[in-house]
Amino acid sequence: MLEFNGVSKSFWTGKQRKVILDRVSFRVELGNSLGILAPNGTGKTTLINMMAGLEKPDEGKVTRACRISFPLGFMGGVVNKHSGTENARYIARLYGLDPDYVEAFSRWLCGIEEYFDMPVGTYSSGMRARFNFSLLLALDFDIYLIDEGMPSTTDVAFNRKAGAILRERLEGATVVIASHQPATLEKFCRTAAVLRDGQMFMFDSLEEARALYDYQTQG
Repeated sequence: MLEFNGVSKSFWTGKQRKVILDRVSFRVELGNSLGILAPNGTGKTTLINMMAGLEKPDEGKVTRACRISFPLGFMGGVVNKHSGTENARYIARLYGLDPDYVEAFSRWLCGIEEYFDMPVGTYSSGMRARFNFSLLLALDFDIYLIDEGMPSTTDVAFNRKAGAILRERLEGATVVIASHQPATLEKFCRTAAVLRDGQMFMFDSLEEARALYDYQTQG
């Protein structure tokens, strides 16, 4: 279970205060994936980061009573001066997993061969994306957080292999996905919400949320 209770969050932009959440309360139950529709610039990434514990609320409480992923595509904790091997084993210990398993899985999935034993700082952007994604899939979560869309790399073979593993994981997990495109949510979510002007409007179906979202974005 993931719960926000009276949570507020805002930023000072230099000219004005931008409100992301204003005393918002909602709950994500395991087994009930949630889609969040939000126009660009309304705070999707901030909201997802708060769910992951990467950002703290100004007020209120966020309760995480299950294993919640970092946002897909994000990998905190990776140290550039350390090799893929060292990073994989460190991340494994961070999450209480077997370092041998995480290293072997990540090495197999990302397929960067001898570079796995080189500093991550020497990786190309594509290699780093594959390494980060492989570490995510080596870990097992109850709730997966997705900001905007499924991560991908420029490597077609890797995308196919990693995508198949991710789809298999998501079949048995709960997903929270935030996007400005309703079509992105259709594959994953039954219930949905609209984030607008600091408020979360919760709905029992994506169709209901989409009706409000389309009305607001066209208005």
